[in-house]
Amino acid sequence: MKFLTFILFCFLSAQSFAAETVYTILLQNHRFNPANTTVPAGKKVKLLVINKDASIDEFHSDDLGVEKIISGNSKAIINIGPLKAGRYSFMGEFNAKTAQGVIIAK
Repeated sequence: MKFLTFILFCFLSAQSFAAETVYTILLQNHRFNPANTTVPAGKKVKLLVINKDASIDEFHSDDLGVEKIISGNSKAIINIGPLKAGRYSFMGEFNAKTAQGVIIAK
């Protein structure tokens, strides 16, 4: 019986440490696509930001407390959350007029 309890404990522990969901955002032509990304509130998630432009940019969000330089033609993982329900804006710091986006936590 102790062995079965141990196995159940290990299984439940592994489930609680399961990898966060990854959401992909492309930066191309100095615009984010998708511009709006919905994530679950109260959960940790990963953003995979792929910069398809040749130029460097910075993923910047005061709302999320994130600043991440992303070289041209490269990618970066950004860990966020858990977030309260709401809207969290972000931008490409070096192309702020066009590179705008929102994370929506529901």
